[in-house]
Amino acid sequence: MTESLAVPEVDVDYLQKMLAEGARLLDVREPDEVDEVRVAGGLRIPLQSLPDRLAEIPLSGTLYVICAVGGRSQTAAEFLRANGIDAVNVAGGTNAWVAADFPTESGPVGGAAS
Repeated sequence: MTESLAVPEVDVDYLQKMLAEGARLLDVREPDEVDEVRVAGGLRIPLQSLPDRLAEIPLSGTLYVICAVGGRSQTAAEFLRANGIDAVNVAGGTNAWVAADFPTESGPVGGAAS
């Protein structure tokens, strides 16, 4: 029998408050998307690389997962929760973050994960 891995979801307003309090963020978009615009801070691991880079993600605490609109982050959060990580999907993703006029960064990131 398969256990339900329902993924909690938050909006970008809630994420902004949590990040101000030191919450952890994982962006699962592709590098070119991240270079174009991103929420500052956090890990950057493309969805397809996540299984191979799982060891880079601390097991403790809540991890907010973001992509462009919420689809890839939902998939990533399901995978992370199945691996014992308290992952929460960010509804609307980076597009909603930008639309809310929250601070962003752009340009090349120093490494694949920062």
